[in-house]
Amino acid sequence: MQCIGDISEEVWQDCITLFLQTGMCCDAAIITNSPPWLLASYPEGNFFQLTQEEIQILLSREGREKLFLQGITLAGTKCLLIRDNLYTEGNNTMDLRTKSQNQGSQAVTVVQIESVYLVVMGQKGTEGGPLHLKAFEMAGYIREAIHQHMAHF
Repeated sequence: MQCIGDISEEVWQDCITLFLQTGMCCDAAIITNSPPWLLASYPEGNFFQLTQEEIQILLSREGREKLFLQGITLAGTKCLLIRDNLYTEGNNTMDLRTKSQNQGSQAVTVVQIESVYLVVMGQKGTEGGPLHLKAFEMAGYIREAIHQHMAHF
C-alpha cells in the first residue's frame, strides 16, 4: 500500500514553487502530523523554521477552542485564529492573521490535503479571502498530483 510518505521531497517542493508562482503569497510549507513534520518549504521564507511543537499544536484535534483565545505561533510568529474549519469535512481549512506591529499583519491559510497540510502566507496587502480561495484551489491540484503519483506505483 502506497502512502504519502513515499512521495519525494521534490514533488512537495514543486507544489510549493507552483503556489509561489501565483504571486499571491510570500511563504509556503507542506507539513504533516508525524515525522518528518515539515515535508517542504519555501527556502527564502520563514516557514522552514516551523517547529515540531508548533505543528503539533496547529494540527491537534483536541482543545481547538483554546487556539481562538491563545492564538498560534508559526515559525516564531504569533498569529490570531480567524476561522477554524480544518477538521470540517468538505472545507478542511483554517484562516489566521499574523500579529506583527512593525511589519503589519498578513493572512495565513492552512488547508488539509489527505494526510498533509499546505500552509501559506499572503503577500503584504493580500486579503484572507482571496488567499483562502487560491489555497483551496491549489489543494485540489496537489490532491490530483498525489493521486497521479500513487497511480504510478
